[in-house]
Amino acid sequence: MDTSDPNISFDADGVCNHCKKADWMIDNILHDPHKEEKLNNLVSVIKYAGKDKPYDCIIGVSGGVDSTYVAYLVKNLGLRPLAVHLDNGWNTEVSIRNIKRTLEILNIDLFTYVIDWEEFKDLQIAFLKSSVPHAEHPTDHAIMAILHKVAKQQGVKYILRGSNISTESYGVKSWSGGQRDWKYIKCIHRRFGKIPLKTYPHISGFDIFINKYILHQQDIAILDYVTYVKEEAMEIIQYELDWTYYGGKHYESLFTKFFQAYILPEKFGFDKRRIHLSALIASGQITREQAIDEMKKELYSKPELKEDRMYVLKKLGLNEDEFKYIMYLPNKEFWDYPSYENSWWFKLLYPMLKRDVQLK
Repeated sequence: MDTSDPNISFDADGVCNHCKKADWMIDNILHDPHKEEKLNNLVSVIKYAGKDKPYDCIIGVSGGVDSTYVAYLVKNLGLRPLAVHLDNGWNTEVSIRNIKRTLEILNIDLFTYVIDWEEFKDLQIAFLKSSVPHAEHPTDHAIMAILHKVAKQQGVKYILRGSNISTESYGVKSWSGGQRDWKYIKCIHRRFGKIPLKTYPHISGFDIFINKYILHQQDIAILDYVTYVKEEAMEIIQYELDWTYYGGKHYESLFTKFFQAYILPEKFGFDKRRIHLSALIASGQITREQAIDEMKKELYSKPELKEDRMYVLKKLGLNEDEFKYIMYLPNKEFWDYPSYENSWWFKLLYPMLKRDVQLK
């Protein structure tokens, strides 16, 4: 990490706040001596809760490494998942093929929610015009909403997700705050959008409370219960599931690739590879020297950038002048717009609404 995180801090020994948090999670969760026992207990509970239903858990699938490995893992644990995919219009051919091959080989049923493109395009443009570094939040929020909606429809309590401490222990609030905050998303759209969000999947703080405390839905980071090494996971799914790599973390989406590899470093001055690689260093999967070498690689070749830029702008209906205007707008942060998190009552209830970190 570097000071592209405006809130990074260091102690007297030169250790940053991110490392301290990552070390705590790794020591207390990844190195939990009772992890295998907890996994076996969790699997038994999930099987019992879903014994009279077609499915006993819900998983999200994107064609990426983590979600593909979750599908592989849960089937090998003897669970009966329903796979859920949000089609936001930005899937690459590689991601579509990965999803298809994975679910065919594992014999997992798939539910796909195809988002209304005109609504979603308008929301994405609104986020770009808002000048916050969170233009992926409309997708992240919709995925969370549709997973919980399908779980409710199926009467399933367990949503097993691919986020994990092994590869995602680092996070920068100013880079990614607000993806769960429906008020924040709604306010940005109201200010910069044009098309009413009639079908966009969303979930409010009240919905989260109902899902957790009334419906007893549990959102579980299943990969934290196993030893998850990214390179090994990629080798397994390539061999077992005919999976194909797509070039970078979350690059299974073309918009994500263009946003992370071009807009974020050019407009906001940060490179998300820093947190991705830092997490791998913290969990012992790569060395700092390897990460530094990786950071020296260019994010985009000129021909590839030209091609992707042209495609993204055309799909969003933006011309070059409109895009340049967006790129030169003064940068904003999550805190510059209304949100639940800025409300006193949310800060009071947040400990009840946040997802559990520790294994149970």
